[in-house]
Parts: sequence; C-alpha cells; structure tokens
Amino acid sequence: MYDFVVVGVGPAGARLARRAAEAGYDVLALEKGTVGTPLACSGHVSTDVWDYVPDAKADLLQNRVYGANFRLGGPESDAYPFYKSTEVSNVIDRVALDRTLAAAAADAGADVREGHTVVGVDERADGVTVTARADGETRTFETHLVAGCDGPVSKVRREVGLPEPVETLHGVLAFDETPDSGDFVDVHLTVPRFFAWRIPRGDAGVEYGLAAPPGTDVTERFERLTGAYGAETTHRCSGAIPIGPPETVTSDRVFLVGDAAAQTKPFTGGGILYGMTAADHAVDAVDPRDPSTLAAYERAWRDDLRREIRLGGLIRRAYSLPEPIQRLGLWALDGEIGVHMDRPSSFFSVDHLRALVGGGTEPSGENERSQS
Repeated sequence: MYDFVVVGVGPAGARLARRAAEAGYDVLALEKGTVGTPLACSGHVSTDVWDYVPDAKADLLQNRVYGANFRLGGPESDAYPFYKSTEVSNVIDRVALDRTLAAAAADAGADVREGHTVVGVDERADGVTVTARADGETRTFETHLVAGCDGPVSKVRREVGLPEPVETLHGVLAFDETPDSGDFVDVHLTVPRFFAWRIPRGDAGVEYGLAAPPGTDVTERFERLTGAYGAETTHRCSGAIPIGPPETVTSDRVFLVGDAAAQTKPFTGGGILYGMTAADHAVDAVDPRDPSTLAAYERAWRDDLRREIRLGGLIRRAYSLPEPIQRLGLWALDGEIGVHMDRPSSFFSVDHLRALVGGGTEPSGENERSQS
C-alpha cells in the first residue's frame, strides 16, 4: 500500500511527490497524459519559482521582466507603467518547467507514471482505492491517502464530493513566434471582470492571453486583441482558471492541492507558487497513517495564503470600476513599485511605501523602449 497516490503531475503534484518522497514516504504519482502537455497555462512567474526548481534556471528562463504597462484600451492607448529597478518576474518555458519538476520527483524516489487516467477514487475507513486506465487496461492502486492535484476540473474532487471553486474563468492563450526581448508586459483592463495580456518571451516569441467569466465571448475578444497587435499566432490553447477556494479541500482520506483546490491568485489566475506552497504545507502537516492530520493541512495553507487571496480579490474588483476611477487610480499609483507579484500584502510593505513616497527613478534603456 502506498502512503500517497498523487493524481496530476503539474507543479503542485510534482512538488508534493518530490517532497513526500524525500521525507521517506512511498509515493505514486499518476499523470493522465504526458507531463507538461497540453499547454494551458502562462509561463509568466515570479522569481520565487527558482526556490522550487532544482538548478534549471539556465534551461527554463526565456526573458526577464521589470514592469508592466497597464492600459484601459488597445495597444495604442495611454500606458500606465509600474516597474522596479530589479526583476519583477521571469518568463519561462512552461512545458519544460513541469517536466523538470516531475523529473525531480522521480529522482527523489517517487514512482511517476504517465498515461494513467484516474477514473475512480473509493475512500474506505482503512484506505483508498484508486482506479486508473492505462494502455487499454484498468489498474487499481491501494493507498493511505490521495492528493488531488489534477487541475481546475478535478476528477478526484468530484469523485469524493468535495465542493467546487467559487468561480471558474475561461482562459485562452496563443503565441506569436516573432522574437521580442522587451522587458515590460502589457495588461489590458478591457475584459469584463478580468484582463488580457501580452508577454514578451525573448527568442521564443510573444505570449498573448485573455481570461473572462463564462458567457463572455472570449474567442471574439481574443481575436480583437491579437488583431490590434498585428500578431500572427499559433498554438492556441484554452482552459479553466479556478478562482476562490471552497470551504474545504479535504475529505476523510483525500486532499486537494493547487488548481484543484483553487489555490490561485484572484487578480491574475496564476497558481504555480501558491500550489507548490500548499504542497509543502501538506507534506509538513500530514501523516498518511493518521488521516486526522488532514485538518492540520487545511489550517496551514489557509493561514499562509488566506490574506493574500482576500487582498487579491479586492484588487480584482478594481478591474470592474468605472473607467474614470480606474484612470485616476492608475495615474496616482504608476511609477516605481515595491510590490511582490505573488503577495498583495506587500502593497503595504516598507519597500512599496518608500517607492511611493520617493517617486523612484524613471525606467531607462530597454525599459523605456518597452513602454512605447
């Protein structure tokens, strides 16, 4: 019997599998297809990601970002730049990130298996039976606990009757292969209740993206965005973005991590760092032979991320303010910042206060070119 069966080998699942294996637990990690594909997530992440990735920055890094141009219209509309003199974020090879993290889990001793589609999760008093299909056969695995790390449309979550995220957005991505080493991203606050973006990826080209609530014509809006930039996009993909964790992410012997638990930033939809943070809390808190310790996991990740998620929700509400108020707010706050892109609470930090009061320094060189 395994200690943990991890369903889904994205960043959260791979991190949990690696950490649990390093702690001496017997871990099986199941991925329904090939790790990292199909791509459905942005590669724009905070620099904190390197704390979780073993010696792979040189292989994964595509571009360095120093700021963002916020716009209330298209590419030719007024830009409100927010920036730092040091890197704000990085653009990475998202597929390679997943594969690197999965390889690290396997190197730590986890049994990582691709091509295993989980079709059943049966909780009992003494364990859990996980049923999966692979190579045309049905296989079963016995385990003490199951970690559902299988994304926003989680099979594990639905199998055990855990509640759904508060909200699910529809996101779409596409890529233009024209190289762009600009160091500012563009954020367009022109989408109902969310936004669209353009991210330069160095020699890898440009990422375009947009997310919106269900019922919004995402495809039409996305085509208007890419058309306004004159982009010739390929590799279009789409997926669900969960926003708002449900009231519980644990059952008797199952717990959810990452997008399956809606452990995401409400103001961007990103969940790589939050999911891996929650995975660390799970390994630190949970004893697979004592299911009552799942309560400690619930407390730990919420204590760590609750404030950030709540503040992120408040930031998101500003996306729907009347345009004159948005314009006034952007005008008042643009310039140098001291904010961390994964921690909205850093808006109240000493670093950010100094940036606001001191006015900072104007971006120069490549930054200046990127704002045009």
